[in-house]
Amino acid sequence: MLNKKMQDAINDQINFELYSAYIYLAMSAYFESINLKGMANWMRVQVMEEQSHAKKFYSFITDRGGRVVLSPIGDPGQNWKSPIDAFEEALKHENKVTARIGKLMELAYEIKDHASASFLQWFVDEQVEEESNVDAIIQSLKLAGDSAGLFMVDKDLATRMFVPPIGVTI
Repeated sequence: MLNKKMQDAINDQINFELYSAYIYLAMSAYFESINLKGMANWMRVQVMEEQSHAKKFYSFITDRGGRVVLSPIGDPGQNWKSPIDAFEEALKHENKVTARIGKLMELAYEIKDHASASFLQWFVDEQVEEESNVDAIIQSLKLAGDSAGLFMVDKDLATRMFVPPIGVTI
């Protein structure tokens, strides 16, 4: 049975993962509005990733005999000054997700919930990848500037495809 404190914390994380998806969907709409279809695609794939993370947490709660409780999702924001501004905000958001996963891991250790700690390790590793990927895009955008290089980065981001994590049914 899942500890109530852990269940509540994971339910909160489900909400944050869905909020993350909502932010990335808003960013996708922004990129569509300025005709950067590749960046819009990258963000839509990110939406699917965040939704799959929420589903992974959802399944963990139910598998451990807990109850999922969903709550309202906050306003994702709508305006970014530039593509680099949007990706820098995405990186800041991923930093917040990393901090939240760290707090979940600390809670698991505190209450000696080894199953949750084992489960959460996947998210610890995932966040290293998430931050690295967004930072790489920011660095590419800085090198590209506002020239044709921007469109090369956009074209590259158009190739991203969603691959569901193991154990998540979509």
